[in-house]
Amino acid sequence: MATSTTVKFIILIVSIFLVLSINQGNAQVKKKEGSTMTLSERVKQLTDLSNKRPIIRMNVQKFNDLVKGGSRNYSVIAMFTALSPQRGCAICGAAHDEFTIVANSFRFNSQVYSDKVFFALVDFDEAGSIFQSLKLYTAPVFIHFPPKGKPLNQDKMDIQRFGVEAEAIGRWIADRTDVQIRIFRPPNYSGTMALVIVTVLVGGLLYLKRNNLEFLYNKPAWGIASLFIVFCFTSGQMWNSIRAPPVVQRTQNGGISYIHRSSQGQLVIETYIVFLLSKFPLMTETETETQHVVFINLKILRI
Repeated sequence: MATSTTVKFIILIVSIFLVLSINQGNAQVKKKEGSTMTLSERVKQLTDLSNKRPIIRMNVQKFNDLVKGGSRNYSVIAMFTALSPQRGCAICGAAHDEFTIVANSFRFNSQVYSDKVFFALVDFDEAGSIFQSLKLYTAPVFIHFPPKGKPLNQDKMDIQRFGVEAEAIGRWIADRTDVQIRIFRPPNYSGTMALVIVTVLVGGLLYLKRNNLEFLYNKPAWGIASLFIVFCFTSGQMWNSIRAPPVVQRTQNGGISYIHRSSQGQLVIETYIVFLLSKFPLMTETETETQHVVFINLKILRI
């Protein structure tokens, strides 16, 4: 009887020891798996990556470690996009180019560059789960991840209102981080070349027609040219050149919208629709049987 009691006691002690050993081992494994880099290590890795490329391309692991994981003393300006041509995002490429200009302007300006702001890019095809976790259903999206806490509503840039130009992104970053970024655009000689070509063509035409310049006094031609310019401006061509809107817009059902849903925005194709509608003539006949052309402008001028 005593022997049986001793055996049971020994089995109990061994069982308790095994349970404690297993729990301790699991705790160590969880601690190891859940461990993250220290703040200085994250800053160092972000600095090294930004020295190679001003925009850090994020995958799921990098995003969780460097952006979401642990405390931060730096801001991350992240662009969520879909650059693959198969995704059919017309504005994503232009927005990426503007975002690159902002990141380069920050990186190569010694007066403002620091380890307090980093630029990141998350592509849907490389990290789709991040889009799902943040409940992002459109692209491109610009989000500011502040040093403390989660992003607020103001930390998401309203591109429908401000556009995707580098200057607009820079002003938004200054508003959220107090870091003033002076935008430096690479030189673009296409406008100068176009002006030179047009000047040469016009000069050559005037030279060839130097003995017959009556066409310069052609009132119908000047009238048509003037109306063309008026239709361009009233249809929103200047808006397109400033805001760089997308050609079309995808709806939530996967269809294509040709008219912008907001009264403060417009699409490129919408501009041409309004341009054509503006040119439709309405012929009316007066009492003297003289026909007058009345042009109907259906475009509502935006503020």
